[in-house]
Amino acid sequence: MKKTELVQAISEKAGLSRKDAEQAVGAFVETIIDQVKKGDKITLVGFGTFAPSSRAARTGRHPQTGAPLQIPAAKTVRFSMGSTFKTALNSDGGGSEAKKNGSTKKVAAAKGSSSSGKTTSKQATVAKSSTKSSSASAKKSSAKPSAKKAPTNKKK
Repeated sequence: MKKTELVQAISEKAGLSRKDAEQAVGAFVETIIDQVKKGDKITLVGFGTFAPSSRAARTGRHPQTGAPLQIPAAKTVRFSMGSTFKTALNSDGGGSEAKKNGSTKKVAAAKGSSSSGKTTSKQATVAKSSTKSSSASAKKSSAKPSAKKAPTNKKK
């Protein structure tokens, strides 16, 4: 999502005009930058925390020549998610690929099959191997056979 799309979404959700939403987003970003620049930490309960941080100067290597080079110290910002944001992100509505293809269901079923609720090492091994074999078979079935073309004799 780009800034214009964010402004549009905020204007629709908040019932603001597009111009007012754009001013609000601009003021929000500007305020966060100013406060972090001063060294202040900004906490939005439920959303997250923006905290200033710094990286010390260090010696790196040029990727092509391997020659050492000095990387200067830099200021940066760290963001840590709030609990509400983290919960919303990890809820059933926005699952990962593992949740979508059902591999976590196999592991959960293997874990839940023990009468005491604890997973035995044999059950864990079975669960791991079943997920590995299912992903391996998916890779084999999705692989396309490579066809070699016969050399062509072009006259020049």
